[in-house]
Amino acid sequence: MKAIIQRVTTASVTVGEVPISSIGRGLCVLLGISMEDTQKDVDYMVRKILNLRLFDDENGRAWSKSVMDKEYEVLCVSQFTLQCILKGNKPDFHAAMPAELSQPFYNNILEHLRSTYKPEMIKGGQFGAYMQVHIQNDGPVTIELVSPSAPMDPKQLAKQEKQQQRKEKQRSKGPSESGRERAAPRPRAQDPNASSGADGDVSSERET
Repeated sequence: MKAIIQRVTTASVTVGEVPISSIGRGLCVLLGISMEDTQKDVDYMVRKILNLRLFDDENGRAWSKSVMDKEYEVLCVSQFTLQCILKGNKPDFHAAMPAELSQPFYNNILEHLRSTYKPEMIKGGQFGAYMQVHIQNDGPVTIELVSPSAPMDPKQLAKQEKQQQRKEKQRSKGPSESGRERAAPRPRAQDPNASSGADGDVSSERET
């Protein structure tokens, strides 16, 4: 699971001209759910989002207080494009969890945030809609967060996919030439007293 966490003075979500949700000071979280995510990823992300020390304390000391310490709000928006893998210049989103699975997963994250913090302080977007997300970044402060059990680096994942595709092609063609050569029976050792014709054959092979 990936998250882009931004410290904001205000943030809001609209769909068309319809306001969906908004917050004042706090955090705006863009969340990308992957095919491999589990409850462990949910627990990790919720714990980090609510406990990251991105705010000043009462004495102005930076990086001292969390969003819960300050009793600020959180706007959490699902964004599958964070799971993008580039194939040339074209984005590919096969690493993202399909919508029919990620919607209940996203709702679970919102509920987990609400039960851990305060329900009224957690806002969400409109899942699956074409949204306009308005963010007034404070600082700016932006943190990229990846859960420990998230998929490997996109380049490594793409490399692994290509290797798997090559293996599948090789299997579809059958055993390789080298494999057939290894499987062929070894020729019998020649009799040292064999006729000179064999020697002639060997010399002709050497010449070629």
